[in-house]
Amino acid sequence: MTYQSKGRVLIVAGSDSGGGAGIQADIKTVTALGGYAMTAVTAITVQNTLGVTNVHAVPPNIVREQIEAVMGDLGADTWKIGMMGSADHVRAVMEAWYAVGDGAPVVLDPVMIAKGGASLLDGDAIAVIRDELMPIAAIVTPNAPEAEALTGVEVRGLDGQMDAADVLVNRLGAWSALIKGGHIEGDIIRDVLLTREGYRVFESPRIETRATHGTGCTLASAIAAYNAQGEPLEPSVEKARAYVMEAIRHAPGFGQGHQPLGHNWPCKIAS
Repeated sequence: MTYQSKGRVLIVAGSDSGGGAGIQADIKTVTALGGYAMTAVTAITVQNTLGVTNVHAVPPNIVREQIEAVMGDLGADTWKIGMMGSADHVRAVMEAWYAVGDGAPVVLDPVMIAKGGASLLDGDAIAVIRDELMPIAAIVTPNAPEAEALTGVEVRGLDGQMDAADVLVNRLGAWSALIKGGHIEGDIIRDVLLTREGYRVFESPRIETRATHGTGCTLASAIAAYNAQGEPLEPSVEKARAYVMEAIRHAPGFGQGHQPLGHNWPCKIAS
């Protein structure tokens, strides 16, 4: 009997009260792209488009129990892992994947800093992600600062992106890595994907906008949504990038700071 993907995405991440990033952006994205979103909440953040003012961590054992409850009943085709906060949270998620994950591909978005600058990951957790969690990642999707923190490689342009991807895949054990270029200056944004088959560079013109809140969460969740519905990783990345670009163009313009994306644009077109 051939296994068929059912579009189920288990999202392990923090909540964003402003709805632009984190669990809220993840659910919107997966739903808009035709998948089924489930969650294990790692933290409750107090935030809006102007920034994060407080974070309340969910106990690691409760995070693991959420995962076990979902996997014991609903199952998942792909996991999307975002904000985890502490080393204990990282280990709880990793142990849960080994115990009940059933080998589901993991899209790992190593969230470290909020758009407004607030730290969302303890320093000791970075080492655990790098040394222990990376080998279960089907794809890891850091931006340039996150890639630097994980690899020690300076990421200021295409060469640095390629070098950081090489470390993540060939030294740290991720199956593939997407080093995003949004933080790198220039009119063209380049994202570098490295798989076991080699490099691919995606290019797109930079859109001058304040609607950039949650772009990383949204991209990773879009990759997970496509993958959970049966797309291989490379086409999932290509389609996810296109989705995010349109979500930026369809941004509703809410908030005074870093504004959210228009996650539901495919639904508007369909109607």
